[in-house]
Amino acid sequence: MRIGYISSYPPIECGIAAYSAYLSDALREQGVDVYVVSHLGASGPQVFPAFNENDLDDKAYQVALRFTPDIVHVQHEFGLYGPHFGVNILPVIVKFRLIGVPVVTTLHTVYENPQPGHRVLIENILANSERVIVHQDYQRRTLEKLYPPQYSRKVTVIPHGARLVEPVAGAKAKLGLPADRKVILMIGYFRPSKNFELVIDLLPEILRRYPDALLVLAGKIRNQEYAEYRNQLFEHIRRSPARDHIRVILGQLRQETFDTILSAADVVVLPYKLTSQSGILAHCLAFGRPVVTSDTPAMRELIRQSGAGLIVASDDRYAEAIAELLGDEAKARAMGEAARRFVREKLAWPLIARRHVELYEGLMTHPDIGSQIIVVD
Repeated sequence: MRIGYISSYPPIECGIAAYSAYLSDALREQGVDVYVVSHLGASGPQVFPAFNENDLDDKAYQVALRFTPDIVHVQHEFGLYGPHFGVNILPVIVKFRLIGVPVVTTLHTVYENPQPGHRVLIENILANSERVIVHQDYQRRTLEKLYPPQYSRKVTVIPHGARLVEPVAGAKAKLGLPADRKVILMIGYFRPSKNFELVIDLLPEILRRYPDALLVLAGKIRNQEYAEYRNQLFEHIRRSPARDHIRVILGQLRQETFDTILSAADVVVLPYKLTSQSGILAHCLAFGRPVVTSDTPAMRELIRQSGAGLIVASDDRYAEAIAELLGDEAKARAMGEAARRFVREKLAWPLIARRHVELYEGLMTHPDIGSQIIVVD
């Protein structure tokens, strides 16, 4: 079985790139022949950098076609494939449909109330893909509500995978953080929807409830996108009466550094204003870090399934929830253990890869001549 991926891929900096790398590695471990056609700048085994966002159509198709895929799998995010919400990916999907190669598309973002442009693009992806994968049940329900049955019945739920890992020993010391202080972590790319400034501003109240806490903010902007928001975050820190309790780790976080930072956290806060799914949350579950999250559909569904944290319904409840987990070590530890158990049983990449293989196998067709056919994977 040969699967051609069209996706972002490391060392390109984005969550979809990391997702594709973990998934393709897990599929190869199960004997699937995977190659990846990606943006210029990608690299790796069987990874072929072929296109920029604005010349995607012909180049992605031609390169992927050379490897005679049994199935093409597109990883979709609105920002990956150029202007107009990535409309350049549609001709690629249609061309493979025209020559009879099934296309599977993973929709990493599904909004409950999409703007018109998003809705048009998703409708065309549903119409022309053989199968569509989403990560959570609420995303499937949203598509069922928005689109007719002949489209929405193509949709299947396969969760975002997570690694089977152990926390980094001595993580606080490796980062120069005091081992006897509790660490509140916010991590990821700086952008307004992440709402990081909320916890910066709430830190004095958190410290009144738990005086020895440290707030660690780790990440960067992507290129110069949201530079103004980053500067506003730094201004919030400069003005904070609790700035002596704040540490900032800036820069592109290599995997080893990212893992160390996450291992140093006693609680991770994800106060997002808007989410469809969160790769950061998957990493938190993998490392058994208890989380405090906003009450968005994506967060609510996964936290309730895993038991890995607290859901906050309003901004004025964050300080109380964070302090509760800092002060109740037994509760925090139980949430961390629940998170790791959930990963082992539901989200581990080998399990997620197996679900993909089953989907791919269901799309493989052979002439009905009985025992005369020998299928070689």
